[in-house]
Amino acid sequence: MKKLDKLIIRSFFGPFILTFAVVEFILLTQYMLKYLDELVGKDLGASIFGELLFYFSLNMAPVALPLAVLLSSLMTFGTMGEHHELTAIKTSGINLTRILLPVFLLVSGLTVGAFFFNNIIVPKANLKAYSLLWDIRQKKPAMNFKEGAFYNGLPGLSIKINEKVNDEGAMKDIMIYDHSKGGASSRVILADSGRMYTDFNDAYLVMELYDGNTYVDEQSGGISHSDQQFIRQEFDESKIIVSLASFNLDRTREELFSDNKMMKNVEELHVVTDSLRNFASKEKRLYAPNVDPFFMYFKADTGQVKNGLKIQGPILNKELPEINADIMALATNKARNVKSFTTSYQERLTSTLRDANNYEIEIWRKYTQSAAILIMFLIGAPLGAIIKKGGLGVPVIVSIVFFISMYVMAILGEKWAREGLIPVGAGMWAANIILLPIGLFFLYQARNDSSLLEVDFWRKLMARMRRNKL
Repeated sequence: MKKLDKLIIRSFFGPFILTFAVVEFILLTQYMLKYLDELVGKDLGASIFGELLFYFSLNMAPVALPLAVLLSSLMTFGTMGEHHELTAIKTSGINLTRILLPVFLLVSGLTVGAFFFNNIIVPKANLKAYSLLWDIRQKKPAMNFKEGAFYNGLPGLSIKINEKVNDEGAMKDIMIYDHSKGGASSRVILADSGRMYTDFNDAYLVMELYDGNTYVDEQSGGISHSDQQFIRQEFDESKIIVSLASFNLDRTREELFSDNKMMKNVEELHVVTDSLRNFASKEKRLYAPNVDPFFMYFKADTGQVKNGLKIQGPILNKELPEINADIMALATNKARNVKSFTTSYQERLTSTLRDANNYEIEIWRKYTQSAAILIMFLIGAPLGAIIKKGGLGVPVIVSIVFFISMYVMAILGEKWAREGLIPVGAGMWAANIILLPIGLFFLYQARNDSSLLEVDFWRKLMARMRRNKL
């Protein structure tokens, strides 16, 4: 490797690491905000948060790489153009294509590595992340007793503490509504003071209450006031023990989540997709045999049969309207049955095909996200050479424009593919196919030292067009 190649790669590597870290952080923050309400207040601990962020950061990496490559390419070659380094290299007889070659090879290797990362690492990270997120959702929020307010987080209990004496669990003026027995029975506990702590490795909450009364309202089954019994019990000390099992983070077996499309690699996705499409084809072939029994084929009229209906005795003119009405009612009922069967059959078939499309979308996504890295380089590198602006100003604006364009086209293509309006492969590759000629056009312009994005170029172009009109 020549010294020039090392210099260019070193110039690219620094901005790439920086932009990838920034983009990864932004995408991860935006993604985690969706689950913020489910994470806050559950006393998860730093290790659980760190584990969740780590797995989701792996999930975000394939999305962050194209934008990071685009932005770092613009910054690298924009800075070289701004400092006239590109001009100096070109004057030595080296064309732009050769200048871009070392970074192009590096990005090509990154593209291949991104595919294997997306196919092997990301499904495992998704399995870990979403199974952990499910367990967090099932965990109840940590207990938070506020003075003068009822706390309803414990099953069957409503607890009000008017004064907290210290941080060790001492409290005064306590009121507890106990509905744990269900039914019409209820119990109210009033205590002058008490103490609260956990026991048995935080598996149980223990409330020791002092100098209080227990009021029990029991209904013996009737509805009149005479059927109600009120019991008052005074105590010097009482103890309530409550299980805290619902506050623990119990880890679910990951195998229960493995059927989701986000947890499968390309080979596994192909198996499911082929299975769903074969099932849909079989359902289409079976429609005609399944719908045949709903039809009634009218038989020829005989002495005892009129339009398939058996009659007794000779047909009188006054009986014909009644027979025809019966036939119309029977035909209407059959038509409704056929319509209902066909509608449900079509919905089931449509759902199966949509599921197949969703799995096939995941297959193509692993390829298109990786290919987008290379395409973003083909746009960013020559465009930076044309703009000749480094830093985080113009490159950031240009990068956002192209990334949003790619994202919108990718979303539209994915939506049309999911609904079966276009082939899945065409929908998933549409954004890359549209952006590739743009990148090649910028590369052509940069090789020819185009001033396409300079103000003088457009001023001269407008002046030439005005002269032509005259």
